Formats: sequence, structure tokens, C-alpha cells
Amino acid sequence: MHDKRLENFIIVLAITTISLAEPSMAHTGEGYGGGFMSGFAHPVLGWDHVAAMVAVGLWGAFLGTPAIWILPVVFPLIMALGAVVGILGIPIPAVEVGIALSAVVLGLMIAFAVKPPIWLSAILVGSFAVFHGYAHGTELPESANAFAFAVGFALATGMLHLIGIAFGLLAQWPVGRVAVRSAGGFISLAGVAFLTGMA
Repeated sequence: MHDKRLENFIIVLAITTISLAEPSMAHTGEGYGGGFMSGFAHPVLGWDHVAAMVAVGLWGAFLGTPAIWILPVVFPLIMALGAVVGILGIPIPAVEVGIALSAVVLGLMIAFAVKPPIWLSAILVGSFAVFHGYAHGTELPESANAFAFAVGFALATGMLHLIGIAFGLLAQWPVGRVAVRSAGGFISLAGVAFLTGMA
């Protein structure tokens, strides 16, 4: 049983490592740099986004099957809808607060080992995804290729979820469980720092 867990951990870690490899710039069509690369960099360079997106994968792994795959799928799908709302210019209040709260709340879910039903977990993750997507949509450069930008930030989001999943799989062992819950506490504290930075 432990061998199977270790094997699963190694597989996810390998996928994560491959995802982190620097992409080849073989296709440099018009709008690629302003679209895809801009979209890919956007979540990775924003620590508030990084914290929440890693937390989604971390919490999914902590909750186990089927959450380990459902939550990292729900987040980017709903995030894409939020991005469309942002692109259309439909106002959503307190977007930055919602993004910071996503790190606080998801971090607390991990730190306190909260295991709600999968539908409730998906609703919570999806609700926060709206704010993240909206921020991406409103910050889309006018000159960028919107589709390439969306593909870029979706791939970056998936990569961050994989990092969270890879670390979250450590929860299968007692020491790893402590490390994962501690990481949740750290993410939550980072969220509080984001919130206080807005004051």
C-alpha cells in the first residue's frame, strides 16, 4: 500500500517538474508574447494568485479522491468564466479582497484538516475562482491575443495546482500530514498579509 502511495507521489512530482520546464519559443507568431506569455506569467508573478492556486491542489490532495482531480478542474473552468466577466467590464465588487480571502480560507481548510462534502468544496473553490479569473480578464492587455492569453494563464494555473497536489500527497504519511497542514497555515497567514497590505 505504501509503495503504491510513493509511486503516485513520484509520478505527480515528475509531471510537476516537467510542467516547470521553460517552454520552447519555437512558435513565435504575432501576439504570442503579448498573449500566451503574458497570460502564463500573470498567475505565476502574483503571490496572491500563487498562494490560492497552490492551495487548491494542496487541499484537493489532502481530501483525496475524487477531490484531488475535481477541485483543480473546477477552479480553472470557473476562473475562465470570471475572466470573461472581467473582459466584458461587468463590475464585481471587492475583487482584491476576494483573492486575498481565497488564500486565507483555503489555507485554513488545510491547516484545520476540514473535509466538507465534495460539492461544498467545489462551490467554495469555484466562488474564489471567479475573483481570480476576473482579475485576469480586466488586466488583459489591449494588444494581446485573448485566446492565447487564456491558454497561458490556464496552463500556469494547472502547473500551480500540480505543485499543490504533489506536496499534498505527502499527507499520506504522518510526518507529511503535519507538513501539509503547516503549509496550509502558512498560506492562510500569507492571505492575511495580502489583506492587511490593502489597508
